[in-house]
Amino acid sequence: MGGSASIPTDPSRTLKVIGAGYPRIGTLSMAIALEKLLDGPVMHGGSQLLGREDAYVKLWTKVFETRHDRPLLLKLLREATVGFVGITDAPGNCFVEELLEIYPDAEVVCVSRDRERWWKSWEMVTNTAGQGFLNWFLMVCPGKRWYPKLVTQFLQQQEEKFGPMTIERLDEHNPYVERSTPVEKFHKMELSEGWEPLCRFLEKSIPTEPFPRVNDAEAVDGLVWNIMKDAGARVMVLFIYDAGNGSMVDQNTLTVKLHS
Repeated sequence: MGGSASIPTDPSRTLKVIGAGYPRIGTLSMAIALEKLLDGPVMHGGSQLLGREDAYVKLWTKVFETRHDRPLLLKLLREATVGFVGITDAPGNCFVEELLEIYPDAEVVCVSRDRERWWKSWEMVTNTAGQGFLNWFLMVCPGKRWYPKLVTQFLQQQEEKFGPMTIERLDEHNPYVERSTPVEKFHKMELSEGWEPLCRFLEKSIPTEPFPRVNDAEAVDGLVWNIMKDAGARVMVLFIYDAGNGSMVDQNTLTVKLHS
């Protein structure tokens, strides 16, 4: 979250790295680092789902909806990841096994983090996303209107796999990723280690610039503020427009006007 959404331009490029670290443990820092090392677009969940066009974000809702239909799931995952050289954050890290089936040569990297600090950061995001008014407020924003649904789908998928969300989730997720990955393809690191582990298993030279360090909390705060400004401006324009025509606008009218 907080980064610019990368948009692939060369569909012949394929995933080289699956960043399987759980959300809120430096997934944006990892995405920026991989873009540098792999010289290509990386699908970072937060940036893509809150920064891409409506059709692309909706596609990820379809991915979740088809998670029990493996042939269709693989088809949609391939469509959602075509042209990317890497992927980090949710929803990609929900489908490590499936992505490895599509991209068997990809390397998989997990990231560790202190559980208490992760849980505090995680609760901040889910509490914001779970507020009911977002379903109404964001529906005027193409792309972003799917975000509340995607959060719900993510939580449903995670509960199916691991049970209710608790502070133990990091101790459940990383072992799952390791079990799902060929031993020679699995890598685990901490962001404090910087470039060295990534460059070692990718066989890349260590860049001269510092390893990217993105403050997740600040990125989320800034992103939420920008989303609210965008949504507020859109709602205001629609209300002014309809008031000028002597009518009030309801939720259904908002949806039709913005997305028809």
